[in-house]
Amino acid sequence: MRSMILTLSLASLLTGCAQKAEVDELIVRVDALEKKVTELEARPAAGGNAVKLDPEAEKKATELLKASEEAMKSGNIAKAKSDIDEIFKSYGSTQVAKKALRTKQELEVVGKKVANPKPMEKWYTGSEKALHFDQGTTLVVFWEVWCPHCQREVPKLQEMSEKYKGKMEIVGLTRITKSATEEKVVAFLEENKVTYPTAKEDGSVAEQFNVSGIPAAAVVKNGEIVWRGHPASLSEDMINAFLAG
Repeated sequence: MRSMILTLSLASLLTGCAQKAEVDELIVRVDALEKKVTELEARPAAGGNAVKLDPEAEKKATELLKASEEAMKSGNIAKAKSDIDEIFKSYGSTQVAKKALRTKQELEVVGKKVANPKPMEKWYTGSEKALHFDQGTTLVVFWEVWCPHCQREVPKLQEMSEKYKGKMEIVGLTRITKSATEEKVVAFLEENKVTYPTAKEDGSVAEQFNVSGIPAAAVVKNGEIVWRGHPASLSEDMINAFLAG
């Protein structure tokens, strides 16, 4: 390799009438490059220690994850939790288990009692009286204005707030992170004609609900978390079941 690199490089330099100092500098650089290549070749291959996938285990874990998601949609939280626990108990080394980690975190808070949070830092729409986890049904959504997935959910949430007005409160909570500013939040809410209560929080509410990614949502009924997940996965049938139960 050294001879090939050196030959090509020297040919290039000689064509340009290189000076001896340039040739000497090139040789030093080629020597350093050769040493680096030798070190890299001596290392184990990148996939040398990679965990080999077990197709059968991946298949069974996938089936359990799907069953858990279906159970969650039907309101069978106990089965949803049982299926997720089985994934980590029997198939914890699978790729599916890695994908299921967020679902596991979401299910861990279902059934948890939550008190009304401390006053929010600022309300952009609505007011503090909207946050009453201890009574009625509340859909709380965690979002950021820079998040495209969050942006897509906002119009749907606005429609939902109008449809279930008086039956279910919808509250949007943001922390204003990354490139977001209060001005951008206000402009976005005005542009999308958002009327449901939206506030800035310090992260304590998100932590209470095990939020590790956005958008995230939870349904709280009379002080208890009855559902956690992505807002797009919350169907009207699920909402009607929460309101009827």
